[in-house]
Amino acid sequence: MPWTLQQVAKHNTPSSCWVIINNKVYDVTDFLTEHPGGSSIILKYAGRDATAAYEPIHPPDALDKNLSKDKHLGELDTAAAKEVAREAESREKTQDEIRVEQAQRQKPALNRLLNLQDVEDVARKVLPYKAMAYYSSASDDEISHNQNIIAFSRLFFHPRVLRPVSVCNASTTLLSTPTSIPIFISPAALARLGHPLGEANLTRGAYRTNIIQIVSSNASLSYEAIADARPDPNQVLWFQLYKNKDIMKAEARVKEVVKLGYKAICLTVDAIVPGNREKDIRAPWVLDNMENLGGAKWGDVVRQPGDAEVEEKEINIMGTAGALISNDDRDMTWSETILWLRSITKLPIVIKGIQCVADAVLAAESGVDGIIISNHGGRQLEYSLPSIEVLYRLQKERPDVFDQLEVYMDGGVRRGTDVLKAICLGAKAVGLGRPFLYAQSAYGEAGVVRLVRILEREIISGMQMLGAQSLKDLVPEMVERVDWYSAKL
Repeated sequence: MPWTLQQVAKHNTPSSCWVIINNKVYDVTDFLTEHPGGSSIILKYAGRDATAAYEPIHPPDALDKNLSKDKHLGELDTAAAKEVAREAESREKTQDEIRVEQAQRQKPALNRLLNLQDVEDVARKVLPYKAMAYYSSASDDEISHNQNIIAFSRLFFHPRVLRPVSVCNASTTLLSTPTSIPIFISPAALARLGHPLGEANLTRGAYRTNIIQIVSSNASLSYEAIADARPDPNQVLWFQLYKNKDIMKAEARVKEVVKLGYKAICLTVDAIVPGNREKDIRAPWVLDNMENLGGAKWGDVVRQPGDAEVEEKEINIMGTAGALISNDDRDMTWSETILWLRSITKLPIVIKGIQCVADAVLAAESGVDGIIISNHGGRQLEYSLPSIEVLYRLQKERPDVFDQLEVYMDGGVRRGTDVLKAICLGAKAVGLGRPFLYAQSAYGEAGVVRLVRILEREIISGMQMLGAQSLKDLVPEMVERVDWYSAKL
């Protein structure tokens, strides 16, 4: 039967918790203790409409997958649906929403953005604060994140001259799939935090520029919706797998994407526990302060009875990011996990999250098809080596690994010259995560295309100045690591 708002409102406690999402009523009482983000965020909307909070961070099929059919209680009646719509329409805008609208009106034309930093600068202005905090956050003091970028500045070229370069070809293949330039879209969660179309922008932009997109396990669109967003059903998508500790759920996830036509499985191994991403954790408090909902202002002297008894569990230390991987398998091994994955799919397997030479060697010995050298954009273990540094060491210490599997890397790539340094050192391609999130957030699908075109221009001109007609001309001898720094004038 259809429900009234008054009926739903009665169920606003931990013992009976209902929520409204897109005019449908759900009983989430039993799910409170299972929710990866904790029960408090659900209880905040108990007995009320939760659509605005739910949609940006959950795929549309999440309720079908995680909530039994008997908990799908039905739809609101017509009067209730109209009232919910009225309340949403008349809701007073937050200070952050007002800021975003103003920034959107003032953002520059897309063709005036010349490099990836230009794109990021615009995105940081137009993104909602919660999205910006989640996308940009990194672990602890963000040293590994910053060093991912800085490490490229320690590598210098040995260009070759008097070589014909009027025609340069930057195309390559990744696991036999042709790609226009040696880059791919690294898996990044929750694209809809930045843009209503989310991952579909990335998919369509990847199609238009002929590059590969790796879809995150924690995408904000369903895996099916992303596959359906392809302009051509033959467009190649890879899937990033966070292995659930429940083996049945993990197997179901793999079988789903295989059925949907994804062409490779990228098993992420460096995010078995949440990184300490404090910017993301603080985001709700910053938003409260914007609205002056946080009570005392910074610097005020406050005395509250019982402060000593306040338990840490009252603070959501997980943040947006931590909740996404709270149910992941923390006991994966080389001997068992790879064999398990091989047993349920014939797709190529890529290990994402290699952070040292020794594990790159183990990956080659395990027989996987590729590795992505990555420290998760500096979002996991602080002081993990920059990805380009690990790639450099792998080339110096174990060049034979490059003959046994395809080596990719991500983390810190912001220029075409960064891409070329990685290719010189043996990488088949490099991935970019945050830059694509920023591009699609600020400019949608067109922003994704613009980002690729910027990198394409920089890669081609860099190849010409290096004396390379094709990527095979980029060799380790063209790059030297230096430890000196020139003083700034």
